[in-house]
Amino acid sequence: MDKERITAETTTERKTWLGMDGMQLREAGGTFTAKEIAQQPRLWKSTWALVNENKSALQAFLGTIFASEDMEVILTGAGTSAYIGSILRDPFQKGSHKHTWAVPTTDLVSHPHHYFQSDRSLLLVSFARSGNSPESVAAINLANALCKKAFHLIITCNTEGDLARMGDRPDCFVFHLPAETNDRGLAMTSSFTCMLLAGLLITRIDRIHRYEETVSRLADYGNRIISQYTQPLKDMASLDFNRAVFLGSGPLQSAAQESQLKLQELTDGKVICKHDSFLGLRHGPKVVIDPKTLIFFLYSNDDYVHLYEADLVKSILATEKGIGQIGISESPDNDLQATLGIYFSGYGEKIEEDFLSVCSVLPAQILAFFKSVNLGLKPDAPSANDTITRVVQGVTIYPYRADHIHAFNRL
Repeated sequence: MDKERITAETTTERKTWLGMDGMQLREAGGTFTAKEIAQQPRLWKSTWALVNENKSALQAFLGTIFASEDMEVILTGAGTSAYIGSILRDPFQKGSHKHTWAVPTTDLVSHPHHYFQSDRSLLLVSFARSGNSPESVAAINLANALCKKAFHLIITCNTEGDLARMGDRPDCFVFHLPAETNDRGLAMTSSFTCMLLAGLLITRIDRIHRYEETVSRLADYGNRIISQYTQPLKDMASLDFNRAVFLGSGPLQSAAQESQLKLQELTDGKVICKHDSFLGLRHGPKVVIDPKTLIFFLYSNDDYVHLYEADLVKSILATEKGIGQIGISESPDNDLQATLGIYFSGYGEKIEEDFLSVCSVLPAQILAFFKSVNLGLKPDAPSANDTITRVVQGVTIYPYRADHIHAFNRL
């Protein structure tokens, strides 16, 4: 028995994640984060299988809700989870034919009267890794108290969280992702991409069978990034930069926002990051680019969108180009030059643009991991003074009374 255990432990030590073995990861304090980044392509396939398995139940739940003429949809979460809603707003509106908003729980809790209407019914779609954030629970309670009628679709990674426990209510459907998506590291990696993918698939639930091939392609893209670009990204992480700018358009703008948060979180704020759209950068924010700025371009696969992206990139490369650039695209583009070009595929076909947001965040996750190590931080727990924690701490939820709404309406 001891011999078998030693053999198993030795095999585990020899296995690598992001090019580092078990001992190296323990020494760097990055065991969970590295494994959680590397496992994503496999979990995307598991996520498709789970959504497909729950197809009938999801159709029954959502079909009844969307039959209501006065129904609105709010997609919500806090931090990284809120960015999922921003990417999904347009797909949800197209799929449901209902007015759809993407609003962070942090806004819903402080200004509920801006979003919850007593004469409207609501589907609140909540994304949550742990499901234990105070604002997540408060947003649901406020919706129930203030809306004409509130229903809840909860997409979560934690079967034991506060939100997951609401699954026995008739007005609530809880979709549980694979247990491995409940990241143990500080930064949300598997949880973000799998919750996002689940949302994208649920907006297409009536034709979910058509997307098995899309998800398989996504997994191929993810494996290509990890196998072919981990070392180049590690090399880029060694550059002496203290700022980073992430650019994306449409659904990829929120993917850029998530990417910048990963780098900022995993470097404990030692790298200050900003995100914007390609067109928006010219309207003032471009001034932040200096010689120690790393620039990320998250390219659309829409030819029309790419015209605007190409103009901006050429402008940057002709002026202040920073310390380096990373271009991320589905297919190679010989017209655009960057210090590092990352492309997912050589296929002639394209996947739908919003699905690109799932794999386009991987390069930033990988680079952020190595930048964290380079700075002497521990990627699993990079916040030296616990400025940020895995589940937010210190939030007081105050009671909200009906007279608050009346006072507001009298102003």
